[in-house]
Amino acid sequence: MTVGDSMTIGAAGDFTWRYRLWRHLRAVGPVRFTGPRSALHEGSTDYGDPAFPPAARRHLAGWGEGWLHHAPLIGDAVRRHRPDVLLVSLGLIDLGFYTDPGQTLANVHRFLAGARAARPSVRAVLLPVIPNVRAVTDAPFAAQVAHFNALLAGAVAELTTPASPLVLAAPPADWDLARDTYDGTHPAAPGEHRLAAAFADALHTAWSLGAPYAAAPAWA
Repeated sequence: MTVGDSMTIGAAGDFTWRYRLWRHLRAVGPVRFTGPRSALHEGSTDYGDPAFPPAARRHLAGWGEGWLHHAPLIGDAVRRHRPDVLLVSLGLIDLGFYTDPGQTLANVHRFLAGARAARPSVRAVLLPVIPNVRAVTDAPFAAQVAHFNALLAGAVAELTTPASPLVLAAPPADWDLARDTYDGTHPAAPGEHRLAAAFADALHTAWSLGAPYAAAPAWA
């Protein structure tokens, strides 16, 4: 189950990193994406690839939704849809509009507790916040992002258990706002591939699920 904000749900015409990851994983073996939602922003079903199967579009993502919003929802979503693994990309919207790093971390704890109460064996891959264009000109915001990412890494190390392991994905090291986003925040095609790669590589490294993502020249 993919869980995220606007970078994950996508808007009309987007392929989404969810689609890129689904294509990558299904080439290796069977995979089932699950979740209570399937549409893009504003209910659009106009995916970049109309052949993206409806069943594979399932997710728990929302435009303008962060840890704050998903923490109360995750328990029911996990209980109903029974994911084995959560792929989580959250935090930018929290830090940008709602909560400071410490408060955001508290919602991470609430989120994980809710998911585990619903399914004690659930695993999760958590992606650090990728700074957007605001971080280029707003130094205090950039510092908040860096602080939260450090807190998130500590939480993953502290809260992982043999029964319900957690993994911190490595954010794309070469993330370029001009190339990888279309507006300084939301992923363009190269960014979609790089986000998919972050999750694919974490899944493969941690649990031998799937395979490493394709090399960069194939992402164009």
